[in-house]
Amino acid sequence: MPSSTASSATASLTAGVPEAVDALVPADRWDGAWTAAIMRPSGSPWFPTWAEQGFQDQSVRQVIRVGLSGSTLRIRLSNAYGDAPLHVSGASIGRAADGAAVQPGTIRTLRFAGSPSATVPARGKVVSDPLAFPVEARERLTVTLHFQGATGPASYHQVSMTTSYRATGDHHRDAAPTAFTESVAPGFGSWYYLEGVEVADARARPDAVVAFGDSITDGFGATVDGDDRWPDVLAERLLAAGRARPVLNAGIGSNKLLTDSACGGDAGMSRFARDVLEQPRAGTAIVLMGINDIQLHDDRMCGVDRDDPPVTAGRLITGHRTMIRAAHTQGVRIIGATLLPWGGSANWSVDAEAIRGEVNAWIRTGGEYDAVVDFDRALDPEGSGRMPDGLHMGDHLHPSPAGYRVMAEAIDLGVLDH
Repeated sequence: MPSSTASSATASLTAGVPEAVDALVPADRWDGAWTAAIMRPSGSPWFPTWAEQGFQDQSVRQVIRVGLSGSTLRIRLSNAYGDAPLHVSGASIGRAADGAAVQPGTIRTLRFAGSPSATVPARGKVVSDPLAFPVEARERLTVTLHFQGATGPASYHQVSMTTSYRATGDHHRDAAPTAFTESVAPGFGSWYYLEGVEVADARARPDAVVAFGDSITDGFGATVDGDDRWPDVLAERLLAAGRARPVLNAGIGSNKLLTDSACGGDAGMSRFARDVLEQPRAGTAIVLMGINDIQLHDDRMCGVDRDDPPVTAGRLITGHRTMIRAAHTQGVRIIGATLLPWGGSANWSVDAEAIRGEVNAWIRTGGEYDAVVDFDRALDPEGSGRMPDGLHMGDHLHPSPAGYRVMAEAIDLGVLDH
């Protein structure tokens, strides 16, 4: 549903609704509607961020698109990589307008244990109180956080492909965009401290699909502020088919399956439990991981002088098996996605391509994943080992918006069912 339609469908529902929900929502009624995989504060090799410096007497406005309708919501804030408690002086949510603007009359205060402020423990997280705030699937919202004191370096998600905005002073209740004069890296963007949005409703609900991967899942190469990554397009397909279901994007740019990276996040095997299995009512995971292990043999792009252990197809397959076992232990259906063609990209080599081919053959024929999505053949039906021009963003590695659509359309919606 386009955001304008979603907004008109829900704006009237908000009128007269109290800002706080008195009755407690049972824990098993919360569904994940949006998520971002949180990373340690770091410099980015591609664009500046606000993560290393953090915030002081500033308001940060972040735009997100929820994947499920509901009558009540709450947010999750993460200080996963903070060495000290994080004090949030104020927080609000509203319906997004253009840029940093919020639709008039839609801003609501978020509370934490009844207070308009919150302290997030070092290495911990907090969840806001339930708020009566009806939303529709694919609706755009803004979450605005004010930090009076110095936060120190910020736990964040580096590549959001969505513009975030900053203002000096406390403007978390402002609908007008006037004070939000700063944005960083308008061509990319990041999210800060915001880990999730959850919704609840009285109706029976489908469980969530979690897309787990690297920059190709994160959406590098998609349209900034366009929400046309492959998980977005998959969510739109489900909605159009009358099978609305949240598709939670747990991708991290430059992420590797086997090895931590200073600017590419914790290894996929390490973060799988947090970013997939701990999502509210996660039912199905789609895993697209391994190309960075194959093509990036060190962490020097992050300014770290370190060589990674040699990567083999066997080691990557063992990593995939670890995630499969973890998913099955939690009753989560897990789908393997083949690694994309990358011929012509900067780090391609004959030996590296052989590893990709061996991993893809195992994903297709090993029978260990519950199902397979063959992104490789969808983007390269001739088996050339290259993405056709127009389907990559120009680097022969990351899809373009058209390429992301091809990926999403290659998924048989039936394989997502638990």
